[in-house]
Amino acid sequence: MKKILLLTVYCLLLSACASKGPATLTVMTHDSFAISEDVITAFETANNADVVFLASGDTGTMLNKAILAKDAPLADVLFGVDNTFLSRALEADIFEPYQSPALSDVPAEFVLDPSFRALPVDYGDVCINYDKKYFKENNLPVPQSFEDLAKPEYKGLLVVEHPATSSPGLAFMLATRAHFGDDFLDYWQSLKDNGVVVVDSWETAYYTNFSASSGQGPQPMVVSYASSPAAEVFFASEPLSESPTASIVASGMCFRQIEFVGILKNGQNRDLAEKFIDFMLGKQFQEDMPLNMFVYPVNQSAQLPEVFTQYAQVAEQPANISYDDIAANRDAWIEAWSEVMK
Repeated sequence: MKKILLLTVYCLLLSACASKGPATLTVMTHDSFAISEDVITAFETANNADVVFLASGDTGTMLNKAILAKDAPLADVLFGVDNTFLSRALEADIFEPYQSPALSDVPAEFVLDPSFRALPVDYGDVCINYDKKYFKENNLPVPQSFEDLAKPEYKGLLVVEHPATSSPGLAFMLATRAHFGDDFLDYWQSLKDNGVVVVDSWETAYYTNFSASSGQGPQPMVVSYASSPAAEVFFASEPLSESPTASIVASGMCFRQIEFVGILKNGQNRDLAEKFIDFMLGKQFQEDMPLNMFVYPVNQSAQLPEVFTQYAQVAEQPANISYDDIAANRDAWIEAWSEVMK
């Protein structure tokens, strides 16, 4: 009888183990997140996991959602908070520390949180992109400074994103703060007087307002990334010998944006979350990012695709503004900007 009971328990245990399905890992991201399916499948297969991505708006919107839900998090991992919003995430205490061994391949300049609550994944330069065809057909020189943008000949030609909801929008505002100092609000008043258009997200700015992307948008200049010209070539319906867009990478006119990933507090899958972060910092994930999100990998051993190296531009002298300065003044600057631009 005892042997029968033991055998029954053993069979039940085997059945439970055999029927156990993959663990679900939920990753909260901004709407611009993209990665190849086969890359995610590789992680899922290796870890008996099912990865679910929760797109949550632009960076500012995503972070607000994560902060509001921090006691009952919507996900296990959050990806996409950048150095313009990082201090808000750290002050809200939404992340658990995790010092991934994969950081050994990441230069120290990208590690902004010494307690390893937020780990760097990628970087890119936020710059003004312009429609080459528009400027050529209108015999209009491309602006080469912030001051140029406020000139009458560029009236109504620039669309930017709102810094409270969009990380590129905040990055561009910070670049103007770095250039003009305390007078940056006067500069934005001059842009407002010159018809600058403000929208909530990068997607709206680039795919609706920008003339080169939609083909019918009203603005031939948009705040985007220095890697966007490579995206135009890569996604073109017909082969192109050059990009229809280019970036204004004049000294101080771009802002270097670093994106981070972190494990959300009170999540359900800490072990799996750690493995996913290790995976994100590994070569397979890092080498897949450039042609999906058009950002640069932080893993120094990752190789860039040819179209990226040929058409993506790099800002030699991006705006210089410290992380501590951003952390101390970001919210006040956004509030003051919003008053001017309302």
